[in-house]
Amino acid sequence: MSSGLADLVVVGGGPVGLAAAIEARLAGLSVLVVEPRTGSVDKACGEGLMPGTVLALTRLGVSVDGSPFRGIRYVAPSGRTTVTHHFSAGPGLGVRRTALHAALARRAEDVGVLRRRGRVVGVTGAVAELDDGTSVHGNWLLGCDGLHSVVRREVGLDQGGDARRFGIRRHAAVAPWADVVEVHWSARGEAYVTPVSDSEVGIAVLGPRGWRFDEAVTAFPALARRLDGAAWTTAARGAGPLRQRASAPVRGQVLLVGDAAGYVDALTGEGLRIGLACARAAVHSIVLGRPEDYSRSWRAVTRDYRWLTSALVTATRVPLARHLLVPVASRLPRVFGAAVDSLAR
Repeated sequence: MSSGLADLVVVGGGPVGLAAAIEARLAGLSVLVVEPRTGSVDKACGEGLMPGTVLALTRLGVSVDGSPFRGIRYVAPSGRTTVTHHFSAGPGLGVRRTALHAALARRAEDVGVLRRRGRVVGVTGAVAELDDGTSVHGNWLLGCDGLHSVVRREVGLDQGGDARRFGIRRHAAVAPWADVVEVHWSARGEAYVTPVSDSEVGIAVLGPRGWRFDEAVTAFPALARRLDGAAWTTAARGAGPLRQRASAPVRGQVLLVGDAAGYVDALTGEGLRIGLACARAAVHSIVLGRPEDYSRSWRAVTRDYRWLTSALVTATRVPLARHLLVPVASRLPRVFGAAVDSLAR
């Protein structure tokens, strides 16, 4: 059994999928989003929207409340060595992922995006086959279904991943102590502290498989002192493995967007900025009827992220490099600032 034809079928109703659907509706396409989950979708992530992401959401007409932050601070384990850069492009915004998803869902409904609850189990051309035996048909299909993309696998673009890095996130009832996102470094991983309200911060930890959240926090003494005695407002939520590879972002009528198109690491906090920019590029290529344009656009949009993030992940696998990263960055503030601004724009 099949359902009606849409100009565009979007597989995955997370933030990137909804942003792509809004882009397509604003471009005059009919859009159907397929997503198995209901309500506001959560995800283990840092929850810090870079300035470029805030601007992209504004352009889409998405209004979301959050806690502004002015830049990025790297912190050595002891807390005695730090380096801070304030964005030149304006503030970022700390937003609970559930609040961001709800705002995108409201905007998608307002512009006429249709939604279908279901889990995609197969893809043939621009036809998505669902687990209830039905299918949905489009002229084009966007795979926006995340790190473990079914669409990527089904169209033969999956090249596997790297199981060395995972993420965990919790929230603590602590008033933000800084107007920046802090990145605490240790010998095994990093912890990201993002203000999400006047009375709550999000703590996202990146590190090896099997690293328990409580154990991980003790690896960052300066952060552990800040959180001593704090009440946790959410349970630990995990994600990963982070590294995923795709052989290409396009095959025929299918375009991969966001983490589904391949992911290096969350280390530079750019997932949503890249995802929204690629959603815009994908829709533009569909409107023109030239999917091959998306391959070039995807490479251009993701180039800095892929190069810088890959270099950082590779370098920090060496214990000495991890130990020296914050001290060296503190001695080269202009280089650090240029890298932060490049990723935040």
